Amino acid sequence: MYQQVIDPVGSSLGWSALVAAIPLLALFTLLGVVRMRAWLAALFGLSLTLLVAVVMYGMPAGQAFNSALEGAAFGLFPAMWIVVNAIWIYRMTVTSGHFDVARRAFARVSDDQRVQGIIIAFSFGALLEALAGFGTPVAICSVMLIAVGLPPLKAATVALIANTAPVAYGAVGLPVITLARVTGLPLGDLSAMTGRQVPVLALFVPLALLVVLDGRRGVREAWPAALTCGVSFAAVQYLMANHGPMELTDVAAALVSAGAVLLLLRVWRPGEGMSQETTPHPADDSTGTGTGTGGDGGGESAGLGTAVRTEAPPRRPDTRIEVVRAFAPYAVIIALFSVVSVSAVRDALARTTAFFAWPGLHIASPDGKPLALVQFKFDWLAGGGTVLLVAGLVTAVVLRVPMRQAATAYGHTLHQLRTAAVTVTAVLALAYVMNASGQTATMGALLARAGSLFPLLSPVLGWFGTAVTGSDTSSNSLFGALQVSAAEGSGHAPVLTAAANTSGGVLGKMISPQNLAIGAAAVGLAGREGELFRRVLAATAVFVPFLCVLVYLQSTPLLSWMVP
Repeated sequence: MYQQVIDPVGSSLGWSALVAAIPLLALFTLLGVVRMRAWLAALFGLSLTLLVAVVMYGMPAGQAFNSALEGAAFGLFPAMWIVVNAIWIYRMTVTSGHFDVARRAFARVSDDQRVQGIIIAFSFGALLEALAGFGTPVAICSVMLIAVGLPPLKAATVALIANTAPVAYGAVGLPVITLARVTGLPLGDLSAMTGRQVPVLALFVPLALLVVLDGRRGVREAWPAALTCGVSFAAVQYLMANHGPMELTDVAAALVSAGAVLLLLRVWRPGEGMSQETTPHPADDSTGTGTGTGGDGGGESAGLGTAVRTEAPPRRPDTRIEVVRAFAPYAVIIALFSVVSVSAVRDALARTTAFFAWPGLHIASPDGKPLALVQFKFDWLAGGGTVLLVAGLVTAVVLRVPMRQAATAYGHTLHQLRTAAVTVTAVLALAYVMNASGQTATMGALLARAGSLFPLLSPVLGWFGTAVTGSDTSSNSLFGALQVSAAEGSGHAPVLTAAANTSGGVLGKMISPQNLAIGAAAVGLAGREGELFRRVLAATAVFVPFLCVLVYLQSTPLLSWMVP
């Protein structure tokens, strides 16, 4: 039995925390400064974590490696299992031509680019985030926005900023699911608490998009569309996170917000309208139409940009049945997740879920209690990835994709995500070793000394983690347990600070090097990520302090009623 010690370095909490932070500092430096490929940086960070665990913390080498294997297993299932099947569905829509049908349907909704930008980048982007995540919305929406007339740089900027509020429940709730797994807190409580933070951001993101799209004039003339979209999305996101199937939170919010804007357009039209910018902007390359790759192979969405293309307008209008088929995959996914959420079905599927102690792990916390981390959950039939696999099979039939072609698309998806799989499994393995060895508890104990101000810092940790790793899921893996440990040490509600990690993480997505590379490459501006970074920096600089204040107020009697 290995019992964690939080101050193994000279019995000093400060020095121990510094040593425990070395793997994280190395990972962030390699990603953010050295610009090393994500999978290589993650493997290097994992190696350092194992070294610190064994040499400095005295953890038996066998248990250290076993904890890494457990984290890697969780990275493959359910994390990559969800991503692979979701992107497979997207690939089939591209192969069958129905992705272009959906794009043209969006273009017909309104001739005003500001309204198109809100619907495509925010509502449709949220739907893509809900189903796949991991950079998919940025790659796809950037090119769709170019297709309706936006310059490449502006299109990528809008897509990046829009990809915020939905991220917490992206990939059918994977960030929150991962947070529950690494912290041991109830999934329902974490979903509810996150659902009382990110919807507040969702209220303002569409208005921020208007500023990017058309400045003050955009806000003045198109604010009813932004307000309708933001309010409807936030309301449904809150309701689903607290009372509905958590996995469908963003799906429902995305569809309702798009529907609300469509209803608004029946009785309202924007002012003068935003004309198409047909003349290339000095900073833009209007020839960039998504022919680049979606990253350098190290990001979690590498290669997505190559699957998206623009094309000449069709010679004849799309038929109604083709439009219905274009949106059928998303309807199938919603229907299947709704069925799985029914109590009787959920209880039946629960009988197929296996719980077992990970072999070779015998770990106790500093106070001698067994760690819940050693219990592995294998829900092979009830998991979101399996539901998406079934949805993909149905999608192939609905879109009339031959089974051989569907299988080929699946193979291409696996090949595309090979380095992403290494990144995700390595980061999760790193997180599990840190949690099992006590490194996370050490840093949490030190942060707990911030006392009443700790909730003010909680979102910054999540923001920082996502900004560097490019994934809210990875950020939760790295810092989720630390947030809980620090909250318990400073007398705050663990569910509040753990949820703040997810909520803060959604704001780091837009400035992460991986997402910037995906956005730039997807619109043909590879190498100009610095310009894109400067475009989105103002948005994150405004939203992060706002969220920090919100979380701090939720830790005080003023808003403590919001904590479950």
